[in-house]
Amino acid sequence: MAQAKKVTKRKKIKKNIPSAIANIHSTFNNTIITITDAKGDTICWSSAGAIGFKGAKKSTPYAAQLVAQAVTKSAIDNGVKTLSVRIKGVGPGKDSALRQFQASNIEVSDIKNVTPIPHNGVKKPKKLRRR
Repeated sequence: MAQAKKVTKRKKIKKNIPSAIANIHSTFNNTIITITDAKGDTICWSSAGAIGFKGAKKSTPYAAQLVAQAVTKSAIDNGVKTLSVRIKGVGPGKDSALRQFQASNIEVSDIKNVTPIPHNGVKKPKKLRRR
């Protein structure tokens, strides 16, 4: 008989990080917020799907607001006092998530839009040759 493995629950380590970076990735289908330290190591993250929204409700500003609220609570538990916000994407949730950060006890130091913009676009297809 195969022996059952004993599953041990990992204890979450509380970090004491005074300043962090909040990355808001807002698409037409979901809003994902990740809070990292200066090196880029993830402190906490959440998304509309992780909160419990499904389908078209994931892309709403209300879902993004709840995601930002959950991430802010977790960041405060880890000792974050100031945030630098980076917004990426064109979804409807980016503004409400930013407003939620500003309404919380965390100070927002700067806001940067890092949405990738194509400079030249894709190459046009070749012209069709007829006989």
